[in-house]
Amino acid sequence: MSLRPFHLAFPVHDLAAARAFYGGVMGCAEGRSSDKWIDFDFRGHQIVAHLAPERSDDTASNHVDGHGVPVPHFGIVLTMEDWQALADRLREAGTEFVMEPTVRFKGKPGEQATMFFRDPSGNAIEMKAFADDGMIFEG
Repeated sequence: MSLRPFHLAFPVHDLAAARAFYGGVMGCAEGRSSDKWIDFDFRGHQIVAHLAPERSDDTASNHVDGHGVPVPHFGIVLTMEDWQALADRLREAGTEFVMEPTVRFKGKPGEQATMFFRDPSGNAIEMKAFADDGMIFEG
């Protein structure tokens, strides 16, 4: 089975800040855009930053493996090598992490490297990588 790209639209308070973060810091190529939205190539998936300056971020969280996980959030599963390269890139850019790059569920099914951070509009992003991709949906 071949996975098809997902599409996610989310609010941002400033398109220039979104462009600098997703295009510059995250390294996402920019697609179509207008004065109200920008498409980004999120590692083969389409994400769209829509200008909505009146919307505030949601700071709710749930505890997972002893960490407060922001709800809602989105992200993608990377290879371990790509995950480490992105963690290094985010650190170099001075990104403030909600959860520093770490490994959770160590030695258990579903062991994964994970990190949480927010874009300039407060949208929570989780980037992760599994020790064994066969465990992505295992509990």
